[in-house]
Amino acid sequence: MFAYATRVMLRTLADYQRARSAAKRGGGQVRVTLVDVGAGEGRLEPGLDSIGASLEELEELDPRKAEVVVLKVFWGMDVAEIADALSVSERTVARDWRFARNWLRTRLESA
Repeated sequence: MFAYATRVMLRTLADYQRARSAAKRGGGQVRVTLVDVGAGEGRLEPGLDSIGASLEELEELDPRKAEVVVLKVFWGMDVAEIADALSVSERTVARDWRFARNWLRTRLESA
């Protein structure tokens, strides 16, 4: 439903963060060190690059829970709107959200 738009949004946020981080480190200047040459180039700040991967992993585990996260976090829907969109009860949405939030927190803290 909102899958394509969500993926575009995640890519846009990642591109924005890369550009912002690059500007902080001198923009287009090439930084060369004698130790670990090339280490860290093109990396995002911790967490942002792993959000998309964690969300995809949750989608493989339970697609409905991943959809609840997308609708709540990226589209700003409340529990009643999500329940209506997914044709499930509000209690089911609340339970899915609780599980997904804790699961994602655990995954992102370990990343």
